[in-house]
Amino acid sequence: MTPEEILAYPARVLTQAQREQYFEQGYVGVESLVPQDVLAEVQAVTDAFMDASRQETESGNTFDIGPGHGPESPVLRRLKRPDEQHETYWKFAQGIIADVAADLVGPNVVFHHSKLNFKWFDESDTVKWHQDIQFFPHTNYNVLTIGCYLADTDMQNGPLAVKPGSHNQPLFDQYDKDGNWTGMLSDEDAATIDMSDVPYLMGPAGSITIHNARTLHFSPSSKSPVPRPLLLNCYTSSDAKPYTPHPDPSSHTYEIVRGEHVKWASHDPRPCQIPPDWSGGYTSIYAAQSGEDQAEAGGMM
Repeated sequence: MTPEEILAYPARVLTQAQREQYFEQGYVGVESLVPQDVLAEVQAVTDAFMDASRQETESGNTFDIGPGHGPESPVLRRLKRPDEQHETYWKFAQGIIADVAADLVGPNVVFHHSKLNFKWFDESDTVKWHQDIQFFPHTNYNVLTIGCYLADTDMQNGPLAVKPGSHNQPLFDQYDKDGNWTGMLSDEDAATIDMSDVPYLMGPAGSITIHNARTLHFSPSSKSPVPRPLLLNCYTSSDAKPYTPHPDPSSHTYEIVRGEHVKWASHDPRPCQIPPDWSGGYTSIYAAQSGEDQAEAGGMM
């Protein structure tokens, strides 16, 4: 669907101005959107998973842990596929957040994936400049990610930052010069980004961030000793069809959360870089950007 077609549908949650900003700038942030009772339930479940991760010694199917992780000093980088780890996360993905997605991709909304990322007081927790769509190409770019801050977020604990209008610019190469997948821009490409108009999306717990899958984004390292969790849910329009293996499918991947499946794909003529063959598995963007995944993800399809 085109932006004009999507905007012709009545808004469910967002204002028309917020919807228009998303299509013009490739992002929008909304403070304190999630109801307090819903937020409290998600926070409680997240705290329980954080405690459970203390007993882990290496990354696996549920947790992605960083160097130095242990019972006394956990470094939980990601809870993988939260939508299938606990019913609270899946209920959240089908709730008001799915209505937000419908405001921006149209009435037929497909769930793609979820993840719960954490920021720690550690220079290694920087997420470098990257674009999402190269991880999971689709036939068109009605693909977006909605993040929900589960803790108050400001410049002290690593907010999401975006480059306005970058969703309408050419995509970047996210392989290094040796052909290894890095999931990020090279230092040379990142240095070309004009930071003068880059907004940092902040807000109290329950605030959301929305960015298109083509939009350049990153987050700086945290300066706070308290971990900052960000629950991310990715959705697509039903007419945006994937054409490479899913990096980390869950039991809910490709489920319709609003509307219905459509039988015709819409094709955007702009090209998209092909990622490595994810059919053998994927860990996290932290592992990719640090080089941990190069042995597994170095070859193209």
